[in-house]
Amino acid sequence: MRINSVLSALFIAGVLSISACSDNLSPENTISKDANQNTIDSPAAEQSSVSLIPEFASRLDIYYPVDLTADLSGLSANQHKMLALLIDAAKVMDDLFWQQAFGEPKAEFLAKLPQGKVRDFAEINYGPWDRLKGDQPFLTGYTAKALGAEFYPHDLTKAEFASANFADKTGLYSIVQRDSQGDLVTIAYSKHYAAELEKAAKLLTQAAALAEDKEFAHYLTLRAQALLTDNYQASDLAWMDMKNNPIDVVIGPIENYEDQLYGYRTAFEAYVLVKDQSWSEKLAKYAATLPALQKGLPVDAKYKAEVPGSDADLNAYDIIYYAGHANAGSKTIAINLPNDEQVQLEKGTRRLQLKNAMQAKFEHIMLPITELLIAPEQRQHVTFNAFFNNTMFHEVAHGLGIKNTINANGTVRQALKEHASALEEGKADILGLYMITQLHKQGMLSEGQLEDYYTTFMAGIFRSVRFGASSAHGKANMIRFNYFAEQEAFVRNNDGTYQVDYPKMQLAMASLSELILTLQGDGNYDGVASLVADKGVIKPQLAKDLARLATANIPVDIDFNQGKQVLKL
Repeated sequence: MRINSVLSALFIAGVLSISACSDNLSPENTISKDANQNTIDSPAAEQSSVSLIPEFASRLDIYYPVDLTADLSGLSANQHKMLALLIDAAKVMDDLFWQQAFGEPKAEFLAKLPQGKVRDFAEINYGPWDRLKGDQPFLTGYTAKALGAEFYPHDLTKAEFASANFADKTGLYSIVQRDSQGDLVTIAYSKHYAAELEKAAKLLTQAAALAEDKEFAHYLTLRAQALLTDNYQASDLAWMDMKNNPIDVVIGPIENYEDQLYGYRTAFEAYVLVKDQSWSEKLAKYAATLPALQKGLPVDAKYKAEVPGSDADLNAYDIIYYAGHANAGSKTIAINLPNDEQVQLEKGTRRLQLKNAMQAKFEHIMLPITELLIAPEQRQHVTFNAFFNNTMFHEVAHGLGIKNTINANGTVRQALKEHASALEEGKADILGLYMITQLHKQGMLSEGQLEDYYTTFMAGIFRSVRFGASSAHGKANMIRFNYFAEQEAFVRNNDGTYQVDYPKMQLAMASLSELILTLQGDGNYDGVASLVADKGVIKPQLAKDLARLATANIPVDIDFNQGKQVLKL
């Protein structure tokens, strides 16, 4: 998962992804796509030229440009060569994600657009749909984005899918197509994308030969094999055992956010990373707290019976390259992987905090939002340290709760289908704050005041909700905002600023934690759908306040100038 590092569709015009999450919001901000609709919309036929829909002209500048750099001076010559190879492999993932997200060939599509802001905006969004405005088309000639992207036939209905019987029906690493008889079949990624994956595997194998760390070389070798076989668990386990290498790469088909129809299929992406050793040393102690914190979760014992793996680590990295799903629209600032439930229970997860990306978002987005929407007497409590830790504990909290339902409905991910990612992100947000509260009370988290974390958390909701409900993080944020409002965890002052009620926020945090953990443990699909319908909306007052952020020209997210040339590799 990502926040990185993973409930549906708001209308916003104008910041972040914790995924990773538009501005000029209006009262129309309601669930705009029915996740249970029977027919999947498909793009209109290709045109020889397309143009910008006028209402989107004000959105072309919602991404703040940032050069993505890092200090590479401590790396060896071989490590510099290895980074170049990893970036090349990441670019293959980028091309593959274009295919998964948008059926039209990238080069042909971009050639229709004039050089400049419109083309740049299309590249950021990996197609003609504005990812931070409920996937609305911003170019003429295109209709609504298919909920299943390019993972399924566009004429597929949910009724047909439910009644069909074919191999790998709910698989993570295959696409669904029709055979010559019109019947549904699956094609493994390793076959459908064979040429591209062979190229990426070769690059990873070459990088492994340059690796100075044996564990990293082993991981790269296994990951190369996984791209060619669709068997990723061995490489996930090897990645969990990789503790000391200053370079890292997350690469392959990983997150399932792009599949908004079912949440089954995974999308290609990559992150190329350089470890921040000094910050990483400060974080090492927290992973070991998971088992004890699991026991104290505010929910019935049966919903916390699983014991989370404690062989997990927390590290800070500077990211030097984003690709594919990770680079589409809002940018992730932390990663919690692997997603494989068996690996999580056996070894836990690794949590990677992307410090340079986080710093850019805090400076260019979070602080300006704070000055506009947080009460003056609480603004001093919005700090980068709290922002960093809130993000970090979001990722840690993915390890809490339950991975398998308590009533034989399979894994939580399988039972909740297209709602699984959004509820999981909501769980991680609220349990991250719960962890901070508990550790701060125990004296284990001594940096800053507890008020810093709560106020920064509130400011973070405003930042993330601007991502829109097509993002799992955006959906989770709206549910949390409306739940907190009902519980009076904050008040809106007459001057248009928001003020946190710290005791009531603690109570709301506990009750929302219990609700989410219970829905997950029961695999209660209908209950989650009801929660989304009830609270996954932007109400008129919030819409007006978020529109003020657009009027003030506060960017929604960042976009990176990145690559080997920027890094001088």
